[in-house]
Amino acid sequence: MAEEIRIALDAMGGDHAPGEIVKGAVHAAMHHDGMRIILVGRQEEVRRALEEETQAAKADASALPGWQDRISIRDAREVISTSEHPVDAIMHKRDSSMVVALTMVKKGEADAVASAGNSGALMVGGQGIVGRVRGVQRPPFGTLIPTKRGVLLLVDSGANVDARPQFLAQWAKLGTIYMQSSLGIKSPKVGIVNIGAEEEKGNQLVKDTYPLLKKMHEDGEINFGGSCEARDIPEGEYDVVVCDGFVGNVVLKMYEGVAKVLLSEMKAGLLSSTRSKIGALLIKPALKKTLKKFDSSQYGGAPIIGLTGLVVKMHGSSKAVEVERAMDQCVQYREQRIADRIQDYAAGEKKKQDAARAAEKGV
Repeated sequence: MAEEIRIALDAMGGDHAPGEIVKGAVHAAMHHDGMRIILVGRQEEVRRALEEETQAAKADASALPGWQDRISIRDAREVISTSEHPVDAIMHKRDSSMVVALTMVKKGEADAVASAGNSGALMVGGQGIVGRVRGVQRPPFGTLIPTKRGVLLLVDSGANVDARPQFLAQWAKLGTIYMQSSLGIKSPKVGIVNIGAEEEKGNQLVKDTYPLLKKMHEDGEINFGGSCEARDIPEGEYDVVVCDGFVGNVVLKMYEGVAKVLLSEMKAGLLSSTRSKIGALLIKPALKKTLKKFDSSQYGGAPIIGLTGLVVKMHGSSKAVEVERAMDQCVQYREQRIADRIQDYAAGEKKKQDAARAAEKGV
């Protein structure tokens, strides 16, 4: 059996902490092997939630034997709220659940961190505490989004609201490596978010990035398919979609919002009359299958791609099911050796950067 991955889970981060976070951790330990979960947070609150979930879990006959031994608690007295300034929070709240969890990875006490807390603070802490892989310029959030044809990776989905063309070009390569490793797609099709299909369309960032992606395609580094309009995303025309973090987060939140409204309106329509209720019963199996396909919670969180350790950002409103998926995602990330492949790529990039600097000095 492969070595277990040690996951430091920020038990105090998110809208439903610590209850739903602890519940998700318990479900993960009960039904998935290959992991040890350290719940990081205020010990008395976390222990209370853990005892409640452990009691509720006794009725689950499908639980793996000894799952309780794979969950422990690390005390952390402070909490970083979503409204706090990221840099100030990381610098001054050293005993916060997020900082303690990140520090555990830095010290080798854990292999991964997962948090539903302050996104900006997690990014600052990820780079400042865990550390960036040399050769990676700006680590992005990589979010898997369900589509008509399966799933695509959106990079960046919110880590870097301001970006440079060379950042987007590198994210295209990082996204390619991720999809090759995680989903086994031999040559993931890459697109750049744009307002039209033509090469000359877009803002200055897109116009400056486009030729870089074309050059990478010609060199065989990526499979660049051109501009990706917003309507192409749910259709699944691409496997990797690249944009700056501002655009990516807007796309992600719009996607979530439309799905929520459509589901609400569909439910209201199906329950509006006796006839529609009968019809709902007839289509229920097919409808459940379709809705499950577009359920983003099954894909876990968004890893920060390009750090020396695994850091996963879960949605702020994550419930137990998203937490459980994120725990399993950490196991898959290790088994698929995604970090090793990114390190290998980054080492090559670092050599190129050093050579370029040396050439400049020699001129």
